[in-house]
Amino acid sequence: MNKLYIAKGCEPLRMTLDLLNRINPLDGKNKNIAIGIKPNLVCASPAEEGATTHPEIVEGIIRYLFDKGFNNIKIIESSWVGDSTKRAYKVCGYEDISRRYNIPLIDLKDDDFIVKTYKGMSFKICKTVFDLDYLINVPLIKGHCQTKITCALKNLKGLIPDSEKRKFHTLGLHKPIAYLNAIIKQDLIIADAICPDPYFEEGGRPEKLNRIVAGFDPVLIDSYAAKVLGYKYNEIKYISIAHNENSGIPISNETEIVSIHDDYSDQLCDVEIVQKEKKYLNIVDEADACSACYSNLVSALKKLNESGITEKFADQICIGQAYRGYKGIIGVGNCTSCFEKYLPGCPPSVDGIIKFLSDVSGHDIKN
Repeated sequence: MNKLYIAKGCEPLRMTLDLLNRINPLDGKNKNIAIGIKPNLVCASPAEEGATTHPEIVEGIIRYLFDKGFNNIKIIESSWVGDSTKRAYKVCGYEDISRRYNIPLIDLKDDDFIVKTYKGMSFKICKTVFDLDYLINVPLIKGHCQTKITCALKNLKGLIPDSEKRKFHTLGLHKPIAYLNAIIKQDLIIADAICPDPYFEEGGRPEKLNRIVAGFDPVLIDSYAAKVLGYKYNEIKYISIAHNENSGIPISNETEIVSIHDDYSDQLCDVEIVQKEKKYLNIVDEADACSACYSNLVSALKKLNESGITEKFADQICIGQAYRGYKGIIGVGNCTSCFEKYLPGCPPSVDGIIKFLSDVSGHDIKN
């Protein structure tokens, strides 16, 4: 288990096939088992923008499975609150894969759920998950505005209903993410690090890392992801909690790294990610905010910061479910509807937030 497989290059489909042929992960499995492939399609954004799983990786998995005689396959996903999974399937290239390989696309936003309990905490989990015999998780190694990173462990959050996603935020994200992984077991992980956004989950700042990482241990994969993104794994609380809940073992000097190279990949240099200080977030008072809403606010503030507008704020900008019914000065999102000045939306758009905060500050954003 304490082994990572890493392919470097710029051809995701071929790299995926090389990894799977090296690992041979389903050796001895019944050919009729139900297999679910779970990418990260958090929003309707092409993979080149750094937010979503490259469709070529999923295509490579399907081609490998077909070649080995496995045909009972479905792609399952639920985009973040406020976005459409069906639109993401279309924009991200998965509708084309579905047509060419006759693979169903399951929108888990339409799914029923089953309630499971772990250590006194109850979880609504999409029913389709429990119809699977083998789960292939295909996350990105990318940044996240609230948890610093997202990869294998957090990607399972796409297997719960939107109402449960909101609840996860009220619980602080880290413990429920770790506990969810104690309930749902991943059988194989193929992590996309071709050109992820190392800073935020909605993409827009892709970095060419040119690699795909495979393994069976989500804690190991995520601790490697943290290292790639410029963090120590123990800075990511849910990784440590998942380790304590026996979901896996973090990367160490004893971890075996199996590298798969070709002539071109030998010419690639490893990119060193250095996390940037985000002082402009000091004006945000976030309490139980959903990822889509908070991420849009962060993107807007980054743009406003570049124009010097964030320095004009004397009041805190409040956001999150904990502000429902409370009165305040400046709020973003429907949860702050009782504030003196607030921007409606669930979530409000980045452009809408930019205009709202520009108006509140009394300064127009510079072109």
